[in-house]
Amino acid sequence: MSSRDPHWWRQAVVYQVYPRSFADADGDGLGDLRGLTRRLAHLATLGVDAVWLSPFYPSELADGGYDVADHRDVDPRLGTLEDFEVMVAEAHRLGLKVLVDLVPNHTSHRHPWFQEALRAGPGSPARDRYVFRDGRGARGELPPSDWHSVFGGSAWKRVPDGQWYLHLFAPEQPDLNWDNEEVRADFRTTLRFWADRGVDGFRVDVAHALAKDLTEPLRDLGDLAAGGDEALEGMAPGEHPLYDRDEVHEIYRDWRKILDSYSPPRMAVAEAWVPGERRVLYARPDELGQAFNFEYLRAPWEARTLREVITASLEQARAAGASATWVLSNHDVIRHATRLALPPGTDPDAWLLSGGREPEVDAALGLRRARAATLLMLALPGCAYLYQGEELGLPEVADLPAGALRDPIWEQTGHARKGRDGCRVPLPWTRGGAGSGLGFGFGSADGAPWLPQPEGFSELSVEAQDGADGSTLDLYRAALRIRRGLLSADESLTWLDGAGPGVLHFARPGGWQVVANTGTAPVPLPAGRTLLASAPLGGDGGAVLPPDTTVWLKA
Repeated sequence: MSSRDPHWWRQAVVYQVYPRSFADADGDGLGDLRGLTRRLAHLATLGVDAVWLSPFYPSELADGGYDVADHRDVDPRLGTLEDFEVMVAEAHRLGLKVLVDLVPNHTSHRHPWFQEALRAGPGSPARDRYVFRDGRGARGELPPSDWHSVFGGSAWKRVPDGQWYLHLFAPEQPDLNWDNEEVRADFRTTLRFWADRGVDGFRVDVAHALAKDLTEPLRDLGDLAAGGDEALEGMAPGEHPLYDRDEVHEIYRDWRKILDSYSPPRMAVAEAWVPGERRVLYARPDELGQAFNFEYLRAPWEARTLREVITASLEQARAAGASATWVLSNHDVIRHATRLALPPGTDPDAWLLSGGREPEVDAALGLRRARAATLLMLALPGCAYLYQGEELGLPEVADLPAGALRDPIWEQTGHARKGRDGCRVPLPWTRGGAGSGLGFGFGSADGAPWLPQPEGFSELSVEAQDGADGSTLDLYRAALRIRRGLLSADESLTWLDGAGPGVLHFARPGGWQVVANTGTAPVPLPAGRTLLASAPLGGDGGAVLPPDTTVWLKA
C-alpha cells in the first residue's frame, strides 16, 4: 500500500484504539498517547494498515471521552499535542495511517461555548450555537418535546433561567445547532487542524444526527420518541426530526471539499446507524466516502442471513461508488467472542445485568465462532475494522461490579442497563502484574487500571499468545499477512453453491476461495490448497470442515 495512494482505505484493515484502555505510560491507571506510541510496533507486527483513535480530547469522561471540551487539543491526562504529533510520526514511520474520531453532534457542557451560552441567556447568539428552547406548561416546567435520549430518559435538561437544552446523549453532552454557520465554520477549522498534523482520516461520530428539524412547534414523536436507530423504524426516509435527515448530506459535501484539498485526500467514515440503503448515501464519493456496516455486526452466525447481508452490503456500496466496510466489535457493543455464543433471542442488557450468568456462555464456543467470523470478514471485499483486543480473543467482561461502572447509561437508565464498560476493559500485555496494579502490563504499579481486569486475561495477554502456535493472535497475524498477498484491485465476490446447508462458499479474484461452516455438522471441503483455517480441519489430509470453522483455499 503506497503512502501516496489516494484509495488506500478501500481494502485496508483499520485497528480501533480506545486510548484510555490501550496502554498507560505514566502510571495513573488511564491509557495515554505515550503508551500508545510505545505499543505501535504491536500493530505493525499484527499487519494492520491504519490505527483509529477514539476521542483523546479534553473531557470529564461523562461519556468515555465523547463529551469533548475542546475539539482541537489533547486531554492533559492523555498527553499533549506534541505527544500526538510524535505518535503520528511513529505510526507513519511504521507504515501505519492514522484516523481520529470527530465528534460533531455535541460538545461537553464544559466547552467554552456552552459555558458562554449559559451566561449569555435566552435569545443570545451564544445560545444559538446549541439547541435551547422554552419549555411547555404554564411556567415552562415541561420539556419542549417528548424526545428521548439514546442513553435513557428525556433528551432535554433545564437550566437555571428556565430554558431547556437538547442532549441526544448524556446531559453533559449538549447538541450543537448545525443550522448555525459559526458551528459549521468551526468544524471546518477542526478538520484542517488535524489534517495539518498528519492525520490521514476521520471517523465521524453519530454522523446521521447533525441536521435536525427544529421548526416550531417541535414535533412530538409518541411511540417513536425512543433514542437510537430504532427511532427510525416506522418513519419515512429523511422524515425523522433528529436522525438521517436529507439536509445532513450538505454538511458532508462541504467537508469533502476540505478533505480533497490535501494530497493524498483525507478519508472519512460515517458512524450512521441507519438502514443500509440510506447508510451508503454517507459513503458517496462526494461525501465521506465510507460508512460503517452495522447490519453485518448484528447478523447472527447463520449462513443464510450472513449471505443476504453480505450481498446487500456489496450491492449498496457498489451503487454508491464506495467500498464495503465490515466490523464485528467496537467500543459500543458486546465483544464478538462472547456475543456469538449467546443463544438467539438473548436480551443483551438483561444478560449484562445478570453479570453474564443468565444464560451462561460457552466461552470456547464463542471464541471458535469469533475466529471463524473474523476469517470470513477479512476475506470479504472492502475495508475491515478491528477493535483492540479482538486479536487476543478477549471476551466481554460482563461481571464488572456496580461500583466500577463508568458508562453514563448505568445511571441515566436508573440501573436498568449496565452499559458498555465490559468491552472497554484495559488490554492485557503481559501474563503477570494484576495484583500489583500493573494490570497485566497495561500500566505500572503506581495506579490500578481504571476498569478492573479479570484474572483470565493473563493467558489471553500478548505475552502469552506471542509465538504460540494456534493462538488467536497468531491467527490474526497470519490472516493479515496472507490477505495482503491475495488482494487485487478487483473488489468482486462470486457465490458458489453446493457445499450444503449452513455453509458459505465464495470465490475471490485470483483463484482464492473461502468456505465458512456455520452449521452443526462437518462438511467436506472442496478441492484446493489450504491457506489458513480458523480451527484444525478434520478427515484425512484436512478434507473435512468442522462446524464453526472458516478456511481459505487456493484453487
